[in-house]
Amino acid sequence: MTSTPANIPDLLRPLAVPIGDLTQYHRNPRSGDLPAIAESLTVNGQYRAIVVNKGTLTGRANEILAGNHTYAAAQQIGWDEIAVTWVDVDDDAAARIVVVDNRTNDLAGYDSVLLAEILSDIPDLAGTGYDRESVDRLLDDTSLPETLELTSDGAGTGAAATVDYLQWGYLQWESKRVRITSEEVEALNSIYTRFVDETNSDLGFGWHVLQHAHQAEQGGQTA
Repeated sequence: MTSTPANIPDLLRPLAVPIGDLTQYHRNPRSGDLPAIAESLTVNGQYRAIVVNKGTLTGRANEILAGNHTYAAAQQIGWDEIAVTWVDVDDDAAARIVVVDNRTNDLAGYDSVLLAEILSDIPDLAGTGYDRESVDRLLDDTSLPETLELTSDGAGTGAAATVDYLQWGYLQWESKRVRITSEEVEALNSIYTRFVDETNSDLGFGWHVLQHAHQAEQGGQTA
């Protein structure tokens, strides 16, 4: 494979070693998404060093304990170097490091709402490990409340009274999702109802709304 200059930032550059000097851990139980890691290395560069055991105590020189798939992806895209931090541990400690590095990733979770907001704010998904379909699924799984509790209105409804309609919501297109107010929801409902009454379908409703906004903008510019 043709060698490709490694995308290693200046702060990690002093840690770079020839990639051919390293070997993967001999019993790594983890399987990784090499295409996603390779894309991240290409777009983001190597933002953290992999961990390599010198092997004085194991007899296996330069064996990777954490970052085996980063190493494999870097090889796949033709890097000739990779940034490394070194340890020198025995077999038991090496196995523990390999296992805990994988396990802590398994145990981690997400705040799905916050993750959806972060992904929606990024101009494109390159180097994130997400594609449009996975972001759409994430946004679909982000639940919205079906009811909202109301404070007492003095008419005997009580603090536990609820309404079965949303007083707020979201607009979504591609990976963008923006919150809209109750007034905006009401306005959209009114426009939608009129559109369906006139066309007997909601097909083309989005284009209808966009055209009205565009025409209003054009009218404001010419006024």
